[in-house]
Amino acid sequence: MRRDKINYYLDMAEATLERGTCIRRNFGAIIVKNDEIISTGYVGAPRGRKNCCDLKYCTREKLQIPRGERYELCRSVHAEQNAIISAPRKDMIASTLYLVGKDYQTKDYVKNAMPCALCKRMIINAGIKEVIIRNDKNNYTIIDTEEFIKNDESLEGVMGY
Repeated sequence: MRRDKINYYLDMAEATLERGTCIRRNFGAIIVKNDEIISTGYVGAPRGRKNCCDLKYCTREKLQIPRGERYELCRSVHAEQNAIISAPRKDMIASTLYLVGKDYQTKDYVKNAMPCALCKRMIINAGIKEVIIRNDKNNYTIIDTEEFIKNDESLEGVMGY
């Protein structure tokens, strides 16, 4: 049976996450517009800096920082950020960002995966129309970026996700 288009692109985002260098969670992202891949991104330290997988430790893990909090302590650039950095804004307007996350240790899909607060802001400003997040091998959640605008957690002081 032929794979549906959304899972086809999520499969590509999942393949992209295999390049990730985080020893906590790895994510892969691809941006697609008009059935064409605009860019890809995965979690990793900025070019030229040492990755956590090379250092063999994660600062956020050492400090037991909860998921979704204190990203300024993270060495990595997020998958969504790397995909956005690699694409011209004119190509991202009305596009779709596909996102897949897996736990580094267990290789399980990240439960309730969601872009962090900073990535949400970048997604909004990039002009991306929707984000599709893999829940498991065949199921996903579609989020209209307008939801990130309407539900501004920064006004409520909400941390994490």
